Amino acid sequence: MNQRELFLRHVAQTSPAPLALEIVKAEGSRLWDVKGREYTDLIAGISVCNIGHRHPKVIRAIKKQLDDYLHLLVYGEMVETPQVQYAKLLTDHLPNSLNSVYFTNSGAEATEGAMKLAKRATGRTQIIAFKQSYHGSTQGALSVMGDEYWRNAFRPLLPDILHLEYNSMASIDAITERTACVIAESIQAEAGVITPSKSWMKALQQKCRATGALLVLDEIQAGFGRTGELWGFEQFKVVPDILLLGKALGGGMPLGAFVARRKLMGRLTKDPVLGHITTFGGHPVCCAAGMAAFKVLLKENIPEQVPRKELLFHQLLQHPKIKAVRSNGLLMAVEFDSFEANKKVIDACIEGIDGERVLTDWFLFAPNCLRIAPPLTITLKEIRKACKIILKAISD
Repeated sequence: MNQRELFLRHVAQTSPAPLALEIVKAEGSRLWDVKGREYTDLIAGISVCNIGHRHPKVIRAIKKQLDDYLHLLVYGEMVETPQVQYAKLLTDHLPNSLNSVYFTNSGAEATEGAMKLAKRATGRTQIIAFKQSYHGSTQGALSVMGDEYWRNAFRPLLPDILHLEYNSMASIDAITERTACVIAESIQAEAGVITPSKSWMKALQQKCRATGALLVLDEIQAGFGRTGELWGFEQFKVVPDILLLGKALGGGMPLGAFVARRKLMGRLTKDPVLGHITTFGGHPVCCAAGMAAFKVLLKENIPEQVPRKELLFHQLLQHPKIKAVRSNGLLMAVEFDSFEANKKVIDACIEGIDGERVLTDWFLFAPNCLRIAPPLTITLKEIRKACKIILKAISD
């Protein structure tokens, strides 16, 4: 059997029709498959590879850490230099109130930790989330996912979860003294890139403060420069009580985190002790890779380059069959009439047109929208090439 057949037989599948591309090399904004075919990558591992695939400084950091040590002990017991230095670097570039980092393995685990922290700190049970939101697929994170299609098959889930309309002033009235936390994406990604109004985000923060509920903002997709600012919440002039990070946090390695005030985070250290624990969270190799990637992002001023690239996509993606192009930085959704129309375009881009290929995808809650979330380091030339292929796929 070939690799594809072994993949389908022995690797647990998430859908009846995986892409099943056999990629053998990735670098920058490009991928190559086993047949030597090149793809321009417009999804960056779903907003993971913000500084591109296999950045040389990330590779060097990984190799250096491999020579020092790998896993030592469960998270939080040892002073591990990559964890300490990365936590310090992150908090140096966050508001003063976000000064304590709890590293996890993934964004979903960061969601779980934040939910536990909110319950522990407030003594309350109700959690408010929003429709068409995505925060991970573990049972707690699934409980706050904003779509019944994905939740229903796994009930019963966590009780006392309330799902409200995103960016609705009426929804804010539902936050009360019973609410432990409100969890929201700074920009709703899987809904097809929905940006809330500044007034709504401000009102959301104010209601949380008035009722004693904690505001949890999910930057797992929007963080690390993707919106053109280092953090997505900066554009709203608000600061969350707990911040969720993941995806680009690890520079291509698996890493998540939730970040809060040190005093708040301390509630997980006693009554009970080990209130939250993980074996591999904040793995030293992952932290070394993530820190190297973050330093590249900062030193090369990559977020500042995003608006120009965003504008170029908008200028080029003009076609009668495109209903809209929504974006917040290089998190973009190209809307078509239907999922069927979108899927044909996606398949044509992957299959290739005149020997040129583009890797793209759709959104969980907006299947009629084509996803564009490339490495932030994508060049203007690569953008023009990718858009040419997309437009040709639409026309064909």
